Amino acid sequence: MPTQITILGAGVIGLSTAFYCARRGMQVTIIDQKPAQRDGCSFGNAGMIVPSHFIPLAAPGMVKLGLKWMWNPESPFYIKPRLDLDLLAWALHFWKAATKQRVDASTPVLRDLSLLSRQCFEKIGLDFGLVKNGLLMLCKQQHTLDEEAQMAAKANTLGIPAQVLDAKATAALDPNITMDVCGSVYFPKDCHLPPGRFISALETELTRLGVEFLWETEVKGFEIENSTLRAIKTSKGQIECQEVILCGGVWSADLAKSLELKIPMQAGKGYSLTLPNPTQLPELCSICTEARLAVTPMDGALRVGGTMEMAGLDESITLRRVRGITRSFASYFPAFHENDFTEIKPWSGLRPVSPDGMPYIGRTQRWKNLTLATGHAMMGLSLAPATGMIVSALLCGEIPPVALDLMSPDRFA
Repeated sequence: MPTQITILGAGVIGLSTAFYCARRGMQVTIIDQKPAQRDGCSFGNAGMIVPSHFIPLAAPGMVKLGLKWMWNPESPFYIKPRLDLDLLAWALHFWKAATKQRVDASTPVLRDLSLLSRQCFEKIGLDFGLVKNGLLMLCKQQHTLDEEAQMAAKANTLGIPAQVLDAKATAALDPNITMDVCGSVYFPKDCHLPPGRFISALETELTRLGVEFLWETEVKGFEIENSTLRAIKTSKGQIECQEVILCGGVWSADLAKSLELKIPMQAGKGYSLTLPNPTQLPELCSICTEARLAVTPMDGALRVGGTMEMAGLDESITLRRVRGITRSFASYFPAFHENDFTEIKPWSGLRPVSPDGMPYIGRTQRWKNLTLATGHAMMGLSLAPATGMIVSALLCGEIPPVALDLMSPDRFA
């Protein structure tokens, strides 16, 4: 077992990895270019733990659907037109991965990773407001409900319980909120939490465990010898390293490129708005299926999030897409109106999206002491504890609890 670990990135993946490494007695240093008071994609997300999401983003039909959405400025998906060779390469990999054969291979891996992560959330031993009462996939149209019913049948065969409900049964399951839907699929194993509380609980525990945080520290390069990273060059000096773990979110791709690694990645910008005093408050989190919106109660507030906007590392707010979120939300929950969000400041965050819908987790053959844990897209919070547990096991020479072949950082080399 290594004694000293340097983690690049203090998002939820980096913090979770630090947690499991520190719990094993390793000396951990975390380097992040942002200040301690930050608001990256680990903070403003929907806060969902979702074993129900076992289908990778690159799935049959997604290319056609994405092209259709491209022409609607308020749709859930948008790619900003630009001449970018990395984006073109990413799109080609996505197209190649969006096959039934690839999805069939990926599905049990994502299932295992998600169920392991849910178990970790239950056993992690910290207070962060975990709510274990399931998720509703809300459907306004019958043909959508029929499609989700097929997904529910597949989930049940995979050991993920799912129940198809009509409108009356949906309302009975969460009577505190008015819904305009024709039905839903209920996933009782899904959970939700306030992501800010989870991050805070992790940081407090890591400080107690003696983890060192180097905030506002930019990685500039590496000292390399015999295929080993000997030191990290930073804006605040050089740091000797024994084992390095790359958890830099959307910035991982550039660092990987400087290390001659090929991990295709695009920043998928998402938005959220949080109502502090909502007219109604559901007990369950939900996905508005047709609109691709996530709706989550959080300590008395209500968060609504969505969209996948690929515009590079641009974190600016596109108001048309925000309007698409608020308009769609009100159509599912008629007790609300678009104007309820007029004074709410939208949040945006950049999610690291791999082209095949699978994260990059594991060792790379190029460097003896480098491990990657990035590319989780919208599933970063949901999969963070499992990722941290797996990385700590790898560093200790153990067989990981989930097969990593389809998540290999070398798969696009």
